[in-house]
Amino acid sequence: MRFSFVVAASICATLTACASPQERISDTLAGYGLERARADCVGGYLQSELSLSQLLELSRAAKAYRARDPNPKAITIDDLLIISSEIRDPKIPLTVAKSAGRCGLVPLGFTDLSRALLG
Repeated sequence: MRFSFVVAASICATLTACASPQERISDTLAGYGLERARADCVGGYLQSELSLSQLLELSRAAKAYRARDPNPKAITIDDLLIISSEIRDPKIPLTVAKSAGRCGLVPLGFTDLSRALLG
């Protein structure tokens, strides 16, 4: 019995399905081109602030968005903000926006606005 538990635990450790939400979020964002440190930051913040059901809802929304995205190989903070704004739970877009601020991600619209105000 102990052997099967050890084998199952070692198999689980090698599979991404057994990864923590933070690791899955980080790996996904890094795979879409986000710098690893920032992807880890966003993943950690989202995991600490959102419930598992909220993370799953965000994941489903992201998959639906990616299916109709003209550039599905890249993701930006603007994409994340759009994705989260389509979810009816108000905590999700607020938390995504906070993660962007805490992790040093600047939405493109904000950059354009700041140039207009400062330039």
